[in-house]
Amino acid sequence: MASVEECRAALAKLVAQFHEIDEKDRARHVVERTLSCRVSDLGVTYYGRLHHDGLDPFAEDPPAGGRAPDVRLTIVSDDLIALVDGELDLARALLGGRVKVEASFGDLLRLRRLL
Repeated sequence: MASVEECRAALAKLVAQFHEIDEKDRARHVVERTLSCRVSDLGVTYYGRLHHDGLDPFAEDPPAGGRAPDVRLTIVSDDLIALVDGELDLARALLGGRVKVEASFGDLLRLRRLL
């Protein structure tokens, strides 16, 4: 099991990876969405925001307003790190039940193109 610090580092790496995506691709595939990533084996949830300029850094405090995130991921710590490091394919992880995503079908397709 990975630590909370390792998961924070993985999410920071994911933020950096999103900023490396070509602006044209982001403009074509990204719509503004709030995100949550629940790391089930650690009992911690991180919150972020995806937008045309990239992905805001994740925080453990939920956004103000109390609205549920648009996209909610549930994953175990080791799989989070493997996914961010490119060692775990998102589609296979979804089909295998290793990652649970609650989002609209359109949001799922957009995420697949970006990850």
